[in-house]
Amino acid sequence: MSQLDLSFLHGKAEQSLGTQLPGRRKMNLKSERRGIHVDQSELLCKKGCGYYGNPAWQGFCSKCWREEYHKARQKQIQEDWELAERLQREEEEAYASSQSTQGAQSLTFSKFEEKKTNEKTRKVTTVKKFFTASSRAGAKKALAGKLKEIQEAKAPSPSIHRQASIETDRVSKEFIEFIRTYQKPGQDIYKQCKLFLDTMSHKRDLSIEEQSECAQDFYQNVADRLQTRWKVPPEKVEKAMDEVEKYIMTRQYKYVFCPETTDDEKKDLAVQKRIRALHWVTPQMLCVPVSEEIPEVSDMVVKAITDIIEMDSKRVPRDKLACITKCSKHIFNAIKITKNEPASADDFLPTLIYIVLKGNPPRLQSNIQYITRFCNPSRLMTGEDGYYFTNLCCAVAFIEKLDAQSLNLSQEDFDRFMTGQTSPKKQESDSFSPDVCLGVKQMCKSLDLLSQLNERQERIVSEAKKLEKDLIDWTDGITKEVEDIVEKYPLEIKPKSQALAAIDSENVENDKLPPPLQPQVYAG
Repeated sequence: MSQLDLSFLHGKAEQSLGTQLPGRRKMNLKSERRGIHVDQSELLCKKGCGYYGNPAWQGFCSKCWREEYHKARQKQIQEDWELAERLQREEEEAYASSQSTQGAQSLTFSKFEEKKTNEKTRKVTTVKKFFTASSRAGAKKALAGKLKEIQEAKAPSPSIHRQASIETDRVSKEFIEFIRTYQKPGQDIYKQCKLFLDTMSHKRDLSIEEQSECAQDFYQNVADRLQTRWKVPPEKVEKAMDEVEKYIMTRQYKYVFCPETTDDEKKDLAVQKRIRALHWVTPQMLCVPVSEEIPEVSDMVVKAITDIIEMDSKRVPRDKLACITKCSKHIFNAIKITKNEPASADDFLPTLIYIVLKGNPPRLQSNIQYITRFCNPSRLMTGEDGYYFTNLCCAVAFIEKLDAQSLNLSQEDFDRFMTGQTSPKKQESDSFSPDVCLGVKQMCKSLDLLSQLNERQERIVSEAKKLEKDLIDWTDGITKEVEDIVEKYPLEIKPKSQALAAIDSENVENDKLPPPLQPQVYAG
């Protein structure tokens, strides 16, 4: 996933979240230019079932992944069985062919065995001379000391054992108190949990994927029993499943978290090394809409980093998810305060990437794998926790594959930043001595801001002068065009013709006209 599309989770995903997600909006020119995008298919199941997918499940949701896993497993078992049968036939054919030539080689082989035995006896006698009783005792003592050192290095400290034991006892007591409120269904739950823990204690040699499958089957069976057999309401089933997960995973944590049979620890070290190499990435490169100059926003960023780091100290998958959710909510609050408007989903993922880069959480991959394998699947497929967890997986995948193009940098600059030859960040620690007061630092920042404003004003004045010149050129052009047209088509102005005399105008011959008629009155 080299590019992430920040407008996502609409339709079914938005409905499954239970609350309306931040609205989709157009990305600004910066984020579009930098190419930080997340496609919706990266977050939803590849089968289109509407639930959240996961990179650890190859883009499937929990349910679809188990179906695909079962198909692949059955296919592998069939292929292994066919291979075993073919090898068995080849071995039988080879053994049958060797029996036919064994009689001819029996005499030569017996002489060879006799010579080999004599040579072995002579070597053993010679070696025994070098290892006296004192030398054997010294070697045994050194070996015992070495084994003791290895065991001490691997074994956790007694304080950690005591703390884990205290927490396990506390969780067990809380679980017993909880199931008492369910009466008969509670007794059945406790019986099923004890049976599952006893079964898992005899399956330590299974792979972590097989143990995860057993845990997921157990969750499904318990939920089905509560719903079908005991007719427990859905809200009480969800609460009971949370307590069941807390009880069994607290007891199973030391066996299934970052087991030695997996490469989780190797991935943790690789991610930590990658994040340390990307220490130079700035919020501007990721288009992070958060201003840490605001004290309240800076406090939210610190809380978000604390929550994502605290995830490693939790033992229950649900508690680890709760840390991710708290971290995400602090991020949304920081964006809201900075922009002075409700936060958008388009701004969330870049900020989450920045928080992960800045915090560098311990054992990040191990925690993600642990949640993926042993969390109640309903939490990862729907709801708020599943939404934020899916975004965290996308953020880690983006960090692992981040390149120069993702940050809109040249390959040369990217390589220089990665090797530590230079850094895009301003080295404030080199500019100011430790004893410089805060007022002087603030004054220098203000001067820097004034310098930037001065440059901006100069650009505006330059553009205004250019616009004025363009207007003058346009006016001159229009004037010339008018003159050319007038010259080509001259206007002829004819003199005014003599106007006719008005009927009421003065006339010198008016006195020769007869007098006007006067009305006459006749008596009637």
